[in-house]
Amino acid sequence: MSAPAHPPAVPAARPEQRRSMVVCGLIGAAVMAAVDEIVFHQILGWHHFYDRSTLSVGLLSDGLLHTAELMALVAGFFLFADLRRRRTLAPAHAWAGFFLGLGTFQLFDGLVDHKLLRLHQIRYGVDVTPYDWAWNLGGLVLLLIGLALAVRAARRGRTGAAS
Repeated sequence: MSAPAHPPAVPAARPEQRRSMVVCGLIGAAVMAAVDEIVFHQILGWHHFYDRSTLSVGLLSDGLLHTAELMALVAGFFLFADLRRRRTLAPAHAWAGFFLGLGTFQLFDGLVDHKLLRLHQIRYGVDVTPYDWAWNLGGLVLLLIGLALAVRAARRGRTGAAS
């Protein structure tokens, strides 16, 4: 007697909307941290995560940021894979969470890290005002996209449409 060619189909479980949003929010924040660190810290060399000390401390802070973003990406993708494996991923909520994570990281960085804590500025030796506006408005746009997607996903979930 031979084994069946395909394993029996596992029935789809109920989508985990909140968990899908949180998991993909983590991935979104990690992706935006990676974009910031790779583009602005490494390629352009405009700043380090912590610029209020020596170059060595700035490089160390970039390494710690890179470690944190990488750990968040790995954890996020393991959690994402678990949602997929259990067939509980709610795609509409996941996309909303991803954009919310992107925008939240960018606004937090622009408002808290740049302005409140003054850990670093986007760029030095120039008027930072247009850079601040571009960075923060970009984060706000990403956040608003995430909010719009979240509202749309919630409406679809209430009407029983597939999410």
